Amino acid sequence: MTADLDRTHPATQWQRFCDLLWFDPGLQIWLDVSRMALSARDLEALAPRFDAAFAAMAALEVGAIANADEQRQVGHYWLRTPSLAPEPAIADHIEAEVRRMEQFAAEQQARGRFSDVLWIGIGGSGLGPLLMQRALGQKDRGLPLHFIDNVDPQGISETLASLGDRLLSTLVVVVSKSGSTPEPRIGMEQVRARLESLGGQWAEQAVAVTMLGSQLDQRAEREGWLARFDMFDWVGGRTSITSAVGLLPGALLGVDIRSFLEGAGAMDALTRVPVLARNPAALLAAAWYAAGEGRGRRDMVVLPYRDRLEVFSRYLQQLVMESLGKRLNRRGEEVHQGLAVYGNKGSTDQHAYVQQLRDGLDNFFVTFIEVLADPADLVVSGDGRPGDVLDGFLQGTRAALLEGGRQSLSITLSRFDARNLGALVALFERAVGLYAELIDINAYDQPGVEAGKKAAAAVLSLQTRLEERIADGQPHSLDSLARDLDETSPEPLFWILRHRSANDPTLRVEGDWAEPPSLVFTQLRPA
Repeated sequence: MTADLDRTHPATQWQRFCDLLWFDPGLQIWLDVSRMALSARDLEALAPRFDAAFAAMAALEVGAIANADEQRQVGHYWLRTPSLAPEPAIADHIEAEVRRMEQFAAEQQARGRFSDVLWIGIGGSGLGPLLMQRALGQKDRGLPLHFIDNVDPQGISETLASLGDRLLSTLVVVVSKSGSTPEPRIGMEQVRARLESLGGQWAEQAVAVTMLGSQLDQRAEREGWLARFDMFDWVGGRTSITSAVGLLPGALLGVDIRSFLEGAGAMDALTRVPVLARNPAALLAAAWYAAGEGRGRRDMVVLPYRDRLEVFSRYLQQLVMESLGKRLNRRGEEVHQGLAVYGNKGSTDQHAYVQQLRDGLDNFFVTFIEVLADPADLVVSGDGRPGDVLDGFLQGTRAALLEGGRQSLSITLSRFDARNLGALVALFERAVGLYAELIDINAYDQPGVEAGKKAAAAVLSLQTRLEERIADGQPHSLDSLARDLDETSPEPLFWILRHRSANDPTLRVEGDWAEPPSLVFTQLRPA
């Protein structure tokens, strides 16, 4: 990338701003990439590569196989514009599911039976609903959401304790695409056991969000759960927020999910424009490419200047890093691509890590997100309107970064509502897809995630075999256990038994923890 303009000179920066500002009057959204290492000459040089990227995205939307590992289409764009689906039956199914979710939420709220919703899901199945709650939830409508999005025993325990007897009036939603993922299954088992210990009837308040025919779907049908909603085979977890994963919690929260879908669909349409300078997702992808020299050499720091978008950086972490963090490109060459994402919110960050952004390592670019319209119920104090002060901090931080030669881009929403949140999500989804084409990697597989799952499954299997081995009541050293279990090293056994000993009073440990070879483990038999 050239980046040969003096971006700190006022006249030069004004001209760059005018040249590199995108605006849509319908959505009332602005995108300013003028403070990135990007010039008109760069856009001209990248244009042919974007022509190929636009063609690849068009092929994706009409049903091309995008996830070759699983031979799956990638159709989350069909969710907000069903007419794009390659088959009428798919379009009809999408529309029917949205109507079912709206009707279900309305019925539950009208009946008044449930006081809360407990959402059990991992990864995108937890982050999407969490974003919907934090960004669009309001205390005066809908049902409050609680989350079990991990297998941390303390987290599960505290969530159940906070609900207490209210668990009897809590709608429990279990989300698992395959139905076999361990984390949501374990969370479900813990919640079910607690509910039934209180005298509750699980099937009368349990809902499944999963693929039709999955293990979870079959179980829910067999046991007569309250409802089942489809998590389509062609929707990945990190792009599932416009499916039942995001729409069902939105409807239960009282969110206008039709408006959310409409905003995402409107942004999709704007990002289909096959002209780089007129396509906001393409401009974003070009800015990322220029900042990191096409190798992700700068991190993305996400700073939304609204509390409601506090978790948006976490949401983008999964969307961007799981999509773009790949060891191999499509030709099988080792490239180790990626784009790291972190952030919090403004102006909190004025007092956190902006110091390093301004004066420390130049290994990042900032994505500012601002909203113009403020609530009208606050008074004007001696320091002025809160929104004006917040805007002052944002503009001041942008100016300080520019002065220090640091890169930033800005996304501005005229107002914040369900429609514009949908548009914001779609903007980044499309930018990720286009950027992946520029660097020739597959944005829709996740071999690293699958490798982690396989490694975890191996450890869980070893836990079971180890438990069986020490059940004889005899003393065992780590070395002897490793030999007996055909393990090449005793180290995995050390980790397992250390955790087990902290939770199992019947496991006797002799020896020095600082000297692992001295340790001897004996499983005491019941008297």
